[in-house]
This record gives sequence, C-alpha cells and structure tokens, in this order.
Amino acid sequence: MGRVFKRGSVYWIAYCYRGKEHRESSRSSSEAQALKLLKQRIGEAANGKLVGPVEERVTFEDLADALLTDYEVNRLRSIRSVRLSIKHLRTRFALDRAVDITTERIKKYAADRQRQGAANASINRELAALKRMFKLAVESGRLRYAPHIPLLEENNTREGFVDHGVFVALRDHLPQYLKDPITFLYLSGWRVGEMKALEWRDVDVAGRVVRLRPSVSKNKDGRVLPLSGELREIIERANANRRLDCPYVFHLDGQPIGDFKRAWATACKRAGVGKVLVHDLRRTAVRNMVRAGIPDRVAMALSGHKTRSVFDRYNIVSEADLAAAAERLQAHLGAQPVQPKVTPIADHRKS
Repeated sequence: MGRVFKRGSVYWIAYCYRGKEHRESSRSSSEAQALKLLKQRIGEAANGKLVGPVEERVTFEDLADALLTDYEVNRLRSIRSVRLSIKHLRTRFALDRAVDITTERIKKYAADRQRQGAANASINRELAALKRMFKLAVESGRLRYAPHIPLLEENNTREGFVDHGVFVALRDHLPQYLKDPITFLYLSGWRVGEMKALEWRDVDVAGRVVRLRPSVSKNKDGRVLPLSGELREIIERANANRRLDCPYVFHLDGQPIGDFKRAWATACKRAGVGKVLVHDLRRTAVRNMVRAGIPDRVAMALSGHKTRSVFDRYNIVSEADLAAAAERLQAHLGAQPVQPKVTPIADHRKS
C-alpha cells in the first residue's frame, strides 16, 4: 500500500493512487510522523478524497485571487459586490488552508453573520462567492473536491414603491440636474446604472426610441424604449442642452452623474416622505405598467426582466389595490338583480 524511506535526515512516503505512485516529504525526521502521514494518505485514497501536498498548500487567499481573476477576465460587472463578499469571508477564513474550510465551519460563519445583523440575502452572496471559489479550484485541478455550502432561506418579496404624489414631492426637492434623470427612472423602470450609462449613440431622436446596449444592461440583453409623452419631453430637453464634449444624455456640467445618495436622502427629508429607496422607482414603474393594463410580457420587455419570478416580485399588491378590488367586487354584486332567475322544476312525480 505504501512505504517510508529516508532522504538525508527527512523521511519521505510513497503510496499509489489510481495506478500512479505519489511521493511526498513528511517534513520530519521522525519515522513515526512519516508513518502517520502515510496512513492518512492511504485512508484518503481509499475514500476517493485524497488530499495531496499540492492541495494542502492551497489557501483561502489563493481561492480569493482566482475568483477575482475570473471576474476580471470575464469583465463581470458585479466584481465590486464580490470584493465586499471576500472582505467579509476573509475575517473568518483568511489564514486557513482550503482543505480546512469545512461545511460545519461554513455553517457557523453564516450563523455568526446573522448574529451580527447581516441579512440572509447578504450572507448568501458571500456563500455564493465562496462556492464559486471552490468550483474554480476543482475545475483547475488544484482541489479534488469542494465542501457542501448550504444557502439560507430568503424573503425575496419587494415591498417598496412610490405613490405618484410622493414622487412629485420628492422630485420638487431634488437638485435641478437630477430631476429629469430621476423622472426617466420613474417612467421607464430602468436601473440607475443603465440611466447613467445612456449615451446619445443610443438615442434615435427622430425615431423617438432609445436602445439600451447589451454591454450596459445588467442581464446583457439589449432592449428598446419607445419615447412618448413625458419621456419624449425629457429626451428633447436633454438634446436641447446637449454638449458636444460629453457623450452622456444625463450629466452634470459635462461629467457623468455620480453617486447622488446624499442629494436623494436630503430630498426625502425635505419632502417628509420617510425613507424611500431610489430602486423603489423601478418597482413602481413595473407596478404602474401593470396597473395601466400593459400586458406582462410587454412590461417585462420594457423593464428588462428576464424571468417571470423576478418580475412578479416587483409587481407588488398594496393595501390600496386590495381596497379597490373589494370596492369593485361590491359594485359588481350591487349591480346584480335582486330577484332570483331560478325557474322551479316541475314535479312530475305521480301522487
């Protein structure tokens, strides 16, 4: 099954796995330590989970570096999010070998993150990053197997939306350069990043249409947004103020629109509407499309939702919707005739 031999003052072991002899230094001058390592390797080989010297040298940092490289090579736009996930994972696993990151330790990590107040969705993004690390290591042959990484249950229901009156109040308190871009989001259902990246090469003013490039879209699918009503007016105002030195439709003095969280928070406070998220505008746009009678399939094409499940999470039902439905039901029942239309069946039985 194997053997122990000496090279200089250090004992080495040799063992067979899948028809090939493997030699490995025990890094010890103790024959007992070498025998112990040999028994460990033989046991791993018998179970099909051999951890050799190459695998033992793979660390968490090696896994993290490979994941970041994968994101950079494939130009994945979520690299900022994965960097944050690695930052959290590093607090627990930074000094560990990959083979020491077990399922039980991963479960404990998730439980500790919950106690710290992290949401299940955030923890799952971190676990997904860790799972991807191990998958890449297995695919590259650096590891033979990966630990099971269970994900947590999430409540994916989206609850935030903005009534039209609240939106108007918010817009009135925004800086002038943000009013049209924010209204564009409210009417189109586009994501903030898609709005910021919109360039004049994407706009057909004469044809009254905007085309979102696949490279800008989150799901890498392009889509078309017809321009009518207030959307058309927004683009026409932007075109009137267009700068030849700036390719962007929405900008601030020729520079791309940056982070406007502070301006948004200030507008919310001055409007007295409490905490409203910018992303609530996207949910509201989807909800408004459906309430306006636009078929779901068309609404999904306009907003850029690829799957029905995600679209349904944005198509929210509020208490006002339920109240309106109840009123329509009562109106329908009230319009029904009071007298029954049931005609008694004659009794033909013989007495």
